[in-house]
Amino acid sequence: MGKIEHIGLRTWIEINVKAIRANYKTFRKLVPEGVQIIGVVKSNAYGHNMVQFAAELEKLDIDMLAVDSLVEGLALRKSGIKTPILVLGYTLPEMCTKAVRKNIHLTISSIDGLRVFLKFPTVARIPIHLKVDTGMHRQGFMLSEVETVIKVLLNSKVQVEGLYTHFASAKDLSNRAFTDGQIDELATWRTALYAIGFSPLVHAGATGGTLGFPNAHFDTVRVGAGLYGFWTEDEVKCVFKGALHLKPVLTWKTIISEVKEIPAWSGVGYDLTHMTKNVTRIAVCPVGYWHGYPRSLSNNAEVLVRGARAKVLGRISMDMIVIDITNIPNLKVGDKVVLIGRSGKEEITANELAKLAGTSAYEILTRLNPLMKRIYR
Repeated sequence: MGKIEHIGLRTWIEINVKAIRANYKTFRKLVPEGVQIIGVVKSNAYGHNMVQFAAELEKLDIDMLAVDSLVEGLALRKSGIKTPILVLGYTLPEMCTKAVRKNIHLTISSIDGLRVFLKFPTVARIPIHLKVDTGMHRQGFMLSEVETVIKVLLNSKVQVEGLYTHFASAKDLSNRAFTDGQIDELATWRTALYAIGFSPLVHAGATGGTLGFPNAHFDTVRVGAGLYGFWTEDEVKCVFKGALHLKPVLTWKTIISEVKEIPAWSGVGYDLTHMTKNVTRIAVCPVGYWHGYPRSLSNNAEVLVRGARAKVLGRISMDMIVIDITNIPNLKVGDKVVLIGRSGKEEITANELAKLAGTSAYEILTRLNPLMKRIYR
């Protein structure tokens, strides 16, 4: 059945369940016994389908899941997910009470936000994680606010279940001083909360921090990219020098929808930005920037067909790309094309496309159109 699930589809995404399990086991072995793992499934699980990916992590007994919004958390609950959930992003005040009895933890990251939250009569039934700004300068309480936060908490019945921060440059292992300073500042917050009777679950490291800063494991780690099998930075990968293997989970495929031969000195695509120098055999694939293949890859990327690389020619359109198949014989309509993933001995990673497009693998993956079918196998 798995071999024919793409029938009727012009483009689709395959998710390797065994790779998910392998990556999870890698991180479970990496962190000390007793340290929990939060699986980050925000933003449609980095393009992998939030509900399906969360279900796979739940089968593996993941300790907690992390989403961006309460809407995402409620969607997971509606789908039957029972694992505790942490909302990392801002929750609108009028939405807070929807978390009651759902085992959904909310992030509170400002004095104003904390005071508004405490006005709800159901506050004692909603666990919260305090997010502190230790240098990222995005969400979070500043260290100068610690005394004010402590005073507010002492006069409340709030459940402080967690305390966390986010690293700004943990992927840069050549300059550890800034991240070490963030770790020290988080420890100061932990001491202040312990002193007034709270024992929050402390967490700091995302994938890069988990891999590169064992002193930042604390009580739990938040792993996103690593579970999906892509390295957050080449520097991190180099440090491990093959001793730690992550398996890419996602493969993105399309098909050839048309094949033709065009003369030398023919223009290809909008604005004729590619001009052939010789007689060229081209193929059209029914995928474009609407599906998540960046327009910035125009004339600048390759795809895989039957284990060989084929160059993208001309502008990437909304729903089509053109590829050069001159040196790949006997191709026909319906043949599979790999946009991200492996074919034979060749592989195109999200990181490769990201470098060509001038962005990050995170953006490449999270922008994959959610309407494209994800096939878990």
